[in-house]
Amino acid sequence: MTTILPSTVIAVSQIDKGHDAIIIVSHSLELVKTHPVLNIFYPALSEYNKVNDIESDICCTIILVSPEVHSSRRLVFSNPGSIDEDFDDVRKFKTASVKATQMAVKAGAKNALLATLCDTTFENALLVSALGALHALYIPLTVRERKHNKKTMDTLSIFTDKDTALLTKQLNGFNKASILTRDLGDADPIRMTPLNIAQHVEEYFAADKNSSVKVKVERDMDILQKNYPLMMAVSRSANDVPSHRPCLIRLEYEGEKVQGKEYHTLMLVGKGVTFDSGGINLKIGPNMNGMCMDKYGSAVVAGFVALCDIWKPKGIKVVSYLPMVRNSIGSNSYTCDELIRTRSNKVLRIMNTDAEGRISMLDPLTEFVEEAIHEINPHLMTLATLTGHAVMSHGDYAAIMDNGPAQKSGWAQELSEIGKAYGQPVNISILQKEDLQYNDPECEEADLRQTNRYPSVQTVRGHQGPAGFMIMGSGLLNHQNKDKIPIKFTHIDMGSCQGEFPHVSYPNPLICFAAKYILPQ
Repeated sequence: MTTILPSTVIAVSQIDKGHDAIIIVSHSLELVKTHPVLNIFYPALSEYNKVNDIESDICCTIILVSPEVHSSRRLVFSNPGSIDEDFDDVRKFKTASVKATQMAVKAGAKNALLATLCDTTFENALLVSALGALHALYIPLTVRERKHNKKTMDTLSIFTDKDTALLTKQLNGFNKASILTRDLGDADPIRMTPLNIAQHVEEYFAADKNSSVKVKVERDMDILQKNYPLMMAVSRSANDVPSHRPCLIRLEYEGEKVQGKEYHTLMLVGKGVTFDSGGINLKIGPNMNGMCMDKYGSAVVAGFVALCDIWKPKGIKVVSYLPMVRNSIGSNSYTCDELIRTRSNKVLRIMNTDAEGRISMLDPLTEFVEEAIHEINPHLMTLATLTGHAVMSHGDYAAIMDNGPAQKSGWAQELSEIGKAYGQPVNISILQKEDLQYNDPECEEADLRQTNRYPSVQTVRGHQGPAGFMIMGSGLLNHQNKDKIPIKFTHIDMGSCQGEFPHVSYPNPLICFAAKYILPQ
């Protein structure tokens, strides 16, 4: 396993001669002028602003300062633009930081300092800006493995007026977990086959002697067929190639219980399709490009468990399944019209082999429903890059859909507010009765249909229907608000919220989950 990190990140409260570039991200030169440490750079910025307006709008530039100001002589200034308009949000600082960090790297900086100055508008501007800089410094796994001599920084120092030890801990945790997420989610389908992902995850957690995560990988084909028949149906054609065969990864983290504190049990299933050809319903034209990222739901789940392992939050238990499969096409592919019996003993009619994500997650979700009745305050979730309809409806934002008990708890609304604050906005989609009726069978042979005959982008409420499918197929209808044991469930259709292939992804909604369950501690 390649463990080399692209850079070391530390939080500091002073500027020193070891920094070979200073990066300032701010919407206001006045904030630089009045800052007790950074004000030494104001005269150079003010003079440059007379010739090149760098304050009134978005810009990113590098300025040569005198050696008396700083020995590196490199000053990068990045203005995120306005922050007081109705639809401005903290992501502008991320974008500005990415640009500035890339400029510093291009200029040859190896030990840069990043300072982010914002008024009280965005409380988390510094953190979001720092995460943007780390995003810019990420080196893809396959590049690291080739030992490519790509320019990157050795150390990135993040300037703060607050607790440097706490911020250093936070940023290193985010950096490590984000790297794992990107390594799994972005890598090509040969480097990250199902079995290679299992090996990578096992080695990742085994490398930390202090890890408290339990890792179990089921590779036995007979056991998988018996307990997870839908997952095995998707993988049927891929099974003909030994290296493409499936596995089911289970990760468990159990935090300490704290008296008087609410305990959360999160039971997460992340879609793990390492490559999606569409199967017999073959993707055509350019629609197959980027399908190596169809495993990003599993990647985010693994990243979140990694964060829990790094920070050891109390009051939370996380149990997760990563069903890793490849949806290939061949003479042994599963097909339309097939009837398959699910773990919940329902007979499912296959309608479209390109709707493989929902069925690969259904049996693990069903198992979690079985386990949830014995857990404390369980909340079940599925995370998936599932439908084109979510992309068409919500663009680059994840769509979150709660069942009755989750909606009653106000979970989606809370996550939406957190997303705004931390630069990962999410959109709420409200489930309606039609989203469940959509999955009713069209004949007596089946209890449930997988989908309809059309792509999601040609289907009314095309991203809500799969959420209804997960509820109907898993047994969650027996755990509604009216029932003896209500169980919260949320389906998150990530769409393309992590970014477009082949660009480096931004782990989403990883930061949201961390801000909800870990950062408050």
